[in-house]
Amino acid sequence: MRVINKPYRPENARMPAALPPASDTLVRDEAAFRPAPPVFAALDLGTNNCRLLVARPARRERGCEGFKVIDAFSRVVRLGEGVCSSGLLSPAAMDRTVEALRVCAQKMERRQVTSFRAVATEACRRAANCNEFMVRVKDETGLAIEIIDTEEEAALAVAGCVPLLDRDTPYGLVFDIGGGSTEVSFFKLEEGGGHELRKIISIPLGVVSLAERFGCQDIGRTVYEAMIAEVAPHLEKFEAICSIGQRIKAGEVQMLGTSGTVTTLAGMSMGLARYDRSKVDGTFLGFDQVQEMTTRLVSLDYAGRAAQPCIGHDRADLVLAGCAILDAICRRWPVGRLRVGDRGVREGILFGLLERHETGRVRHATGPHYRRLTL
Repeated sequence: MRVINKPYRPENARMPAALPPASDTLVRDEAAFRPAPPVFAALDLGTNNCRLLVARPARRERGCEGFKVIDAFSRVVRLGEGVCSSGLLSPAAMDRTVEALRVCAQKMERRQVTSFRAVATEACRRAANCNEFMVRVKDETGLAIEIIDTEEEAALAVAGCVPLLDRDTPYGLVFDIGGGSTEVSFFKLEEGGGHELRKIISIPLGVVSLAERFGCQDIGRTVYEAMIAEVAPHLEKFEAICSIGQRIKAGEVQMLGTSGTVTTLAGMSMGLARYDRSKVDGTFLGFDQVQEMTTRLVSLDYAGRAAQPCIGHDRADLVLAGCAILDAICRRWPVGRLRVGDRGVREGILFGLLERHETGRVRHATGPHYRRLTL
């Protein structure tokens, strides 16, 4: 066999008569070795609602919070129905909740979730039979749910809402009116986007517990004022410790509400024919608007409240209890307006999962600079 060495010149190059058709085999092979983007899920099982968010990491740009929601689920399950009087989760409430959690598990499987956290709050903290319920949830849905304490619940809600706050106002007051309790957090915003929690209060009154105590059908002004009076002493104790009123007078405090109560009132104030998160999240409510709408709702009977587009039958018996808690907060701390957040614990969980993915560590939501108050 002879090997003829010839210098390379363009005229010596032999080109094929035709190039083979382009192939995506290499592209597919490269994709096979490229790790799939992580998918996170956050599940918040509250006293009244079961909520799920599924998200992927997103580029952190102006207006982008670091993740993109790709699926969501929310259902009124009323897990805490009757817990205040019996101290137990009822069989019917557990059945409703397991069915909703089964839907959440199916969504997570379909979305190929790689990391998730599921938490339960006040109803499960109170119920004596909660451990048995959690075993049933694990057996029937495959979901492991952790019961978090009140300060972590409040801290997660704050972490989820911080992107909505004005960095030019140094202090924030965030409240979360839940089904079985209400968390109020006072904190200072820091340079670089962080925040330092100063105090957290957990009031053992929420829309379900307050409605069960005072009734939830036809509520007149007298009963409504009695509900406000039930909440007010808890807020007074918090004010005595934090002196928030002085900072409000100096114009140093902003307020944000994250709950079905404030989102419902925001939707009503905007005249929405049906609730739309994209229009409500981040909007503002003046205290005069809050007063106008609560006065109107108090004047309506159960059927009239149920007929409101952003309320419906699921919330008609609970909305006035939420309004009473909100009214008490507005009276105690007259900031003048509040920002509305259709976000909270789930977003706080997602930020934690995202941080663990990016840095390999988890920063505790509460941090070292808070004092817990259970009043």
